Amino acid sequence: MRAMRGLGRITGAAAAIALTAGLVAPAGAAPVDYDIDSAHSLQVVVNKHRKLAPETYVPDRLTRVQSERLQAAAAEAFQGMTRAARADGVHIVPVSGYRSYAEQASLYDSYVRQYGQETADTIAARPGHSEHQTGLAMDVGNADGACALQDCFEGTPVGDWVRKNAHRHGFIVRYPEDRQEWTGYAYEPWHLRYVGPQLVAELRADAAAEGSAELDTLEEYFGLGPAPDYPAG
Repeated sequence: MRAMRGLGRITGAAAAIALTAGLVAPAGAAPVDYDIDSAHSLQVVVNKHRKLAPETYVPDRLTRVQSERLQAAAAEAFQGMTRAARADGVHIVPVSGYRSYAEQASLYDSYVRQYGQETADTIAARPGHSEHQTGLAMDVGNADGACALQDCFEGTPVGDWVRKNAHRHGFIVRYPEDRQEWTGYAYEPWHLRYVGPQLVAELRADAAAEGSAELDTLEEYFGLGPAPDYPAG
């Protein structure tokens, strides 16, 4: 499993747990580069099993990207990506970036009222569990609104471009197709997550070594296990 290669590059509580479980050798392991626990880390992994700490976390610095906001590093990379897309004749529209705890709570509650909790949990994170709250995630769209927040987005000009090129700017499609058992969320080809160019390069190198066109999810790569549902209680 390719995720085992990522285990030598995590820090904090996740690294301690992996070492205790015998998943990481105490000597000769790969350099420890990534902090996947701290809310401020560019590589933080937040999902249904991993709540932000504190759960009401607010990034220290948010930068405006048109009508949305991202952490500074992610905003700079996103702006570079949109310029590159424009050079190819594609206009990426930022749809939803940073959301506060309260904004996420309001969105999640509206989905629960509209679809019921079971369905809501597959399309929106509960407050404190959202990548948007980190300021590292951006939902994107087309200028004409084609297939906005729908699976068919992947076949639109922006959907096709980001699938092929987002990695060049440090972004991944965080919730890929057929990986809901790992991420906990339905396919979202519009949801881009900034993790930085180094981690993207490692994810791509691992996929190439395995002869796969698909990248591991962060859950797989860092050996965190599937997070399909929220823990009971």
